[in-house]
Amino acid sequence: MATEVHSQVVEKTKRARQAAARLGLMSRADKDRLLLLMADALEANSQAILEANAGDVKQAKERGQSRAPIDRLLVNGKRVREMAEGLRDIAALPDPVGEVIEGRRLPNGLELTKVRVPIGVVGIIYESRPNVTVDAAGLCLKSGNAVVLRGGSDALGSNLALVRVLNEAGIPAGLPEGAIEIIETTDREAAAALMRLDQYLDVLIPRGGADLIRRVKQESTVPVIETGEGNCHIYVDASARLDQAEEIVVNAKCQRPGVCNAAETLLVHREVAAQFLPRLGSRLAELGVELRACQEARGLMPASVAATEEDWATEFLALILAIRVVGSVEEAIAHINQYGTRHSEAIITQDLENARRFIREVDAAAVYVNASTRFTDGGQFGMGAEMGISTQKLHARGPMGLREMTSYRWVIVGEGQIRG
Repeated sequence: MATEVHSQVVEKTKRARQAAARLGLMSRADKDRLLLLMADALEANSQAILEANAGDVKQAKERGQSRAPIDRLLVNGKRVREMAEGLRDIAALPDPVGEVIEGRRLPNGLELTKVRVPIGVVGIIYESRPNVTVDAAGLCLKSGNAVVLRGGSDALGSNLALVRVLNEAGIPAGLPEGAIEIIETTDREAAAALMRLDQYLDVLIPRGGADLIRRVKQESTVPVIETGEGNCHIYVDASARLDQAEEIVVNAKCQRPGVCNAAETLLVHREVAAQFLPRLGSRLAELGVELRACQEARGLMPASVAATEEDWATEFLALILAIRVVGSVEEAIAHINQYGTRHSEAIITQDLENARRFIREVDAAAVYVNASTRFTDGGQFGMGAEMGISTQKLHARGPMGLREMTSYRWVIVGEGQIRG
């Protein structure tokens, strides 16, 4: 069985490699036309997609999945429309392929230009969210890359339905066969095989929980862009406007708790803790949030339970919030840099110097002043859909849009120059 699964994965990545060569030569007009056709097809086939997703959701509920994972898995009419609009947004963006990043004439007369080119074949290993299937396909198509998708077992029916719709709309209209491939088995051997195919894959992007990301980093021979894990913090400074801080915390924790840019830990300056935490705690408790607090915060929040050391380092992806009272902006920054995942961090303050210090010293892909961490998103940043949120520092950092899905080459034009 393992050999059969490996052979299937190899064949799909080979097809993707062949498709990538053609995709890299396609014009913007042709790519945009395909994206618009795919968007229309998603809406036209909404019922089939919803039926496939209903089967996945039913199985998840039968397995006893909690609210947050089911929310990530769920597709409804609104989310299908959002997927379609995401493809249309990508079509409206400038084509990064062929963009001249820089250029100059060398003293010896050589004309030197640095030009954006597709990465080639992109592998995605992801969990739960069916919208990743469409976002990844759209971004890779527009940036001239083929994509090989390996989703989680809980969303298999949804993902297969989405890829079928995209290919049935795209291939008759000129999409190269193999441009959008999906691994049709959830066998772990398929993921293991994908991690070893560096002769066909140019990059592998894991999207999911900490365990998935860690496994891919440790086992892959394909270059990896680390994404997703978001132990995000909000620090309420002594000078914060508390009404504003309350709304930001509630939004960052409760608006959609099962996503990577949701807040997981709240840090509050001691000077405002007694005024802020009781009212915030009552509101969060009414919203169903479990509060895990340090000893000092527990005295101000009767509904809270004791936080553990593990809680400070946990991405809950649920209606759970860790809360700690700190004595200074320095202490808040030290806590974030110790426990954070370099994703998104926020300070609520009216002190300009504290804001500047937070921006300088916090190690994260996105740093906020007086705003919710929920904005760390390619669409919110005006990048169209996103491939994920990169939490590393090489190649891409933060939301990964079209430009982040390209590499570059140097083009040198001469008139017979030779090196002496």
